[in-house]
Amino acid sequence: MNILTYLIPISLVLGGVGLVAFIYTVRSNQYDDPEGDSRRILSDEWDDHPKP
Repeated sequence: MNILTYLIPISLVLGGVGLVAFIYTVRSNQYDDPEGDSRRILSDEWDDHPKP
């Protein structure tokens, strides 16, 4: 039962870190274009070997 005094604060801190990281990514607009990558990968406009 004594181990709960360590595990509960550790889990709360880790959950808080995850929440802060999620809020940071939302505020830095990293989720603005969720479908862009799926459309770009199918497009022929972007080539891995561009012509010189």
